Amino acid sequence: MSALQRLAETIASRKGADPETSWTAKLLSKGPEKCAEKFGEEAVEAIIEAVKGDRDKLIAEAADSIYHLLVMLAARDVTLADVENELDRREGRSGIEEKASRK
Repeated sequence: MSALQRLAETIASRKGADPETSWTAKLLSKGPEKCAEKFGEEAVEAIIEAVKGDRDKLIAEAADSIYHLLVMLAARDVTLADVENELDRREGRSGIEEKASRK
């Protein structure tokens, strides 16, 4: 099992946990909108570090972004497996073809 899968399982296990003892439970208790807002903040921080070119800071911000993306997905009952299935469906298709299929 990958670190990403373990993280997704940990996040799922925090649903309904005590918000006083778990940052993940605290975020989830604030609802999907707050989880989405927090993901957006972290994504912007990753973008800033990508532009600046500090590799170590970009890695740290990317990790924060991935964590908060998984929390946001969990808040809407979307699993990592759901996302992996969508990626599997897209495998072998060009990005141009995929975008055109959504119109």
